[in-house]
Amino acid sequence: MDDKEKNSQAEGEIIYGRNAVTEALKSNMSINKVVVCPEDENGRLKAIEALCREKKIVVQYRTRKEIDSMILKLTGERNVNHQGAAAFIASVDYVTPEEIIAAAREKGEDPFVLILDGIQDPHNLGAIIRTADAVGAHGVIIPKRRSCAVTGAVAKTSAGALAHVPVARVSNIVQTIDYLKGEGLWVGGTDLTGETEFFNADLTGPVALVIGSEGYGMGELTRKNCDFVLTIPMKGQVTSLNASVAAGVVMYEIFRQRTLKRQQ
Repeated sequence: MDDKEKNSQAEGEIIYGRNAVTEALKSNMSINKVVVCPEDENGRLKAIEALCREKKIVVQYRTRKEIDSMILKLTGERNVNHQGAAAFIASVDYVTPEEIIAAAREKGEDPFVLILDGIQDPHNLGAIIRTADAVGAHGVIIPKRRSCAVTGAVAKTSAGALAHVPVARVSNIVQTIDYLKGEGLWVGGTDLTGETEFFNADLTGPVALVIGSEGYGMGELTRKNCDFVLTIPMKGQVTSLNASVAAGVVMYEIFRQRTLKRQQ
């Protein structure tokens, strides 16, 4: 374990940015303390301070440079736009795939799950979580190895959606796919060489959408275990989309199809 991991475990995880901190305070996340910058010329941090008082959460005042230093110590991230607000949470509240499926069924909805097979850019992960919240996905599943974990940058990019979208972190993606199939979900991968254009697939039932890593796509075993593989046709000269953009395109098609089905 490196020094950064030791510090993170000792002091907790840190999330930053006004929206991310506000949504964390509104949710049931376990927050140890909130740090805000006293040089709040526009008064935009007053709402965060009020929420902390309401939730009886400790507020500490630090300069922007001191908050920069805190984030660097825990995440290794430099020159981040924390907007004068950061929150220390006890730990990232990962759930299990079983909890995601149970929560969907408790709502009386067909499960809609994202499986991210090796997304390594925290901004991509945060953007995918933000879109997952927008389309009503029930949860996101990420692997423990060779993948970005939930960090402050992920929380900031998700614009608060992380507080509302459960994230499961699993040891084996293929075993998780087998579990989801056993629960009645159809598992669809995404790849340039897929056999079905995404808008021609029936995505209205219980579904798990697999998004591959940046640059490499899905792993071979992951692909073999998908029920079908979708492709996003492109007309331009660039032959691939950013992972979070590709995920967003297909997620909104699932959302569109489900909305039409409910209206029928």
